[in-house]
Amino acid sequence: MASMASLSTHTQLFSHVQKVNGSTTKRSVCVPKGLGFSLSSSRNLRAQMGVKRAQPVSIRCMQKEEVKDAQEGEATEVDRSWLMAAALTTFMLPAQEVLAKDREFGILEGKTIALTHPAIMFFLFGATAWAGYLGWQWRSVRTTGEEIAALKKQLPKPDAEGKVAASPLDTQIAELTATRKELVAGGFKDRHHDWGNLLLSLGVITSVAGGMNTYMRVGKLFPGPHLYAGVGITVLWATAAALTPYMQKGNNAARNAHITLNSINLALFATQVPTGLEIVGKVFKFAAWP
Repeated sequence: MASMASLSTHTQLFSHVQKVNGSTTKRSVCVPKGLGFSLSSSRNLRAQMGVKRAQPVSIRCMQKEEVKDAQEGEATEVDRSWLMAAALTTFMLPAQEVLAKDREFGILEGKTIALTHPAIMFFLFGATAWAGYLGWQWRSVRTTGEEIAALKKQLPKPDAEGKVAASPLDTQIAELTATRKELVAGGFKDRHHDWGNLLLSLGVITSVAGGMNTYMRVGKLFPGPHLYAGVGITVLWATAAALTPYMQKGNNAARNAHITLNSINLALFATQVPTGLEIVGKVFKFAAWP
């Protein structure tokens, strides 16, 4: 009976402890003094009541350290991922974001080179008009000769004695002949070719160099009327020059196309003046000397 009383007392004490602290957190059974309750009986009692023994403190500390190390490792991996993403982003940045920084190109980014493009283009604008005038004069040499030949066909036929009656056309033919001689003496054909070659070579070089300079200074191009008209002018120069071999063979369609293309070219050039002056103002405002 004493043993049963002891077991009943211990069971109540153990139940009280478990209710307060929880069944999974208590490591051992509290045994009051004076109760002859052995350690093996305590273990058996825990087994019967389904109480799990808590892990030793050393094991729990090791588990906490492992969790902490894992969290630190994850944080390190995140930091490495951010660093790799930042480095990759740096290499993937567009070239225009870094080209024009810290004056890497020196004088090529300054006002001097930037203003060279509009200066040459103003010259080429006048050169286009001048080359057109020379070409028209050379065309007059050809058309005047054709007109003289047509008028001579209209002259009266010689009579039986070989005499030709006077005609009002004689005066007109004489005037046209004198005019043609003056035109031929002016050397318009060669001069037109020389100025045309200058327009094609210097114009294409300056057009491309102007776009490159803008890209080097500000890191990008600016799509708009000035850029589009400039591209069109450059294309028209090349296309008009490509018709020269056909013109030299007497192809009138090629000659008319050559004149039309250059007329459009001159009109586009005229539209470049206001937009070009606007860009020049921005160069003076933002670009540095030299």
